[in-house]
Amino acid sequence: MEENQVIMTPGQLVMKRFFRNKLACAGLAIIIVMALFCLIGPILSPYGEYEIFYINMDTGEEVRMTDGGVGASNIGVNVKAPISAAHWLGTDSDGRDVLTRLMYGGRISLTVGFVVVAIELVVGVLLGGIAGYYGGAIDMIIMRMVEVFYCLPFVPLMLILSSLFLGYGISPRYKIYFIMIVMGILYWAGVARNVRAQILSLREMEYMQAAEAAGISTWRKIFKHLVPNTVPIIILIATMDVGGVILTESVLSFLGVGIAWPYASWGNMANVVTQSVILKNYPNIWLPPGLLILLTVLAFNFIGDGMRDAFDPRMKR
Repeated sequence: MEENQVIMTPGQLVMKRFFRNKLACAGLAIIIVMALFCLIGPILSPYGEYEIFYINMDTGEEVRMTDGGVGASNIGVNVKAPISAAHWLGTDSDGRDVLTRLMYGGRISLTVGFVVVAIELVVGVLLGGIAGYYGGAIDMIIMRMVEVFYCLPFVPLMLILSSLFLGYGISPRYKIYFIMIVMGILYWAGVARNVRAQILSLREMEYMQAAEAAGISTWRKIFKHLVPNTVPIIILIATMDVGGVILTESVLSFLGVGIAWPYASWGNMANVVTQSVILKNYPNIWLPPGLLILLTVLAFNFIGDGMRDAFDPRMKR
C-alpha cells in the first residue's frame, strides 16, 4: 500500500459517490435555494402574509389594507393587480402579494413534508424493528396491521376527516397539525415493511450471534445493532417520501381538503386554476406555485436516486 494513499471511511465514500452524481447535486442545490426562499424570504419581504392590496378605481392608486379588506366594497376596487415593480408576481384574487404568499406557502408545504416523514419513520422503524427481530406471532400481528393500513383508501378518508373538521369547527390553524399527524400515521406501513425485511436478514449475521452470547438486552440489540444497519434504506425512504408527501399535500389542498384558507400552501395557491378566468388571464397567480411544486418534488427524487446509488453502486442505472 502506498504511504500517501488516503483511507476513506464508508461514510466518506458514500458522500464522494453522492457528489459525483450531477443530478443529485442539482437537487440538493434546489432544496437549499427553496429553504432559503421560504425561511429568509418572508423576513426580507416588505409585505405581510395577510396584507391585502386594492386598486382604487377612481384614483388608480394602490390601497394597502391590513383588516382583511373590511370596507373595500365602499371604495370600488380591482383585487388582481398585474405584475409590477411593487408586486413582482402581481396579487392574487384576494389581493395578496403572490410572491410573499409563495414564501409562506413554501414554509407550510416543506414543513408538512418533513414532519410527516419524521412521524412515519418513528412509527415504521419502531414497529418494523420489533416485527423483524421477534418474528412469530408479533411479526404476524404487525404485518396484518401493515396490510390494513395499505388497504385504507387515502383520499376518501381525508375527505371524511375534512368534513369532521368542518363539522366540529376546528380552526384552520389546528387543522394543519391534524393533517400532518394523520398522514404520518397512514404512511408508516411502507417503512415498517422495508425495515422488517432488512432486519430479518441482519439478525442472522455473526455479530448478532456474538451480541446474543454476550447477553445484551433485546432493546439494545434492536436499536443499537440492527436498526443502525438499516440507515441506508431509511435515508432512501425519507428522501423519496418527502417529495411524495409534498405532492400529496398539494393534491389535497387543490381538492380543498388540505391546508385551509387563510393559510397558504403551494397546493391551495394552485387551486385557483379551477377558475377559468384566472386560468386564461392570470398565469402569474397559478403558474409559480405549480412550478415550485414541480421543482421541489423533482429535487427530492434526484437526491433519493443519488443516495441510492451512493449507498449501493451496483444499483446505479
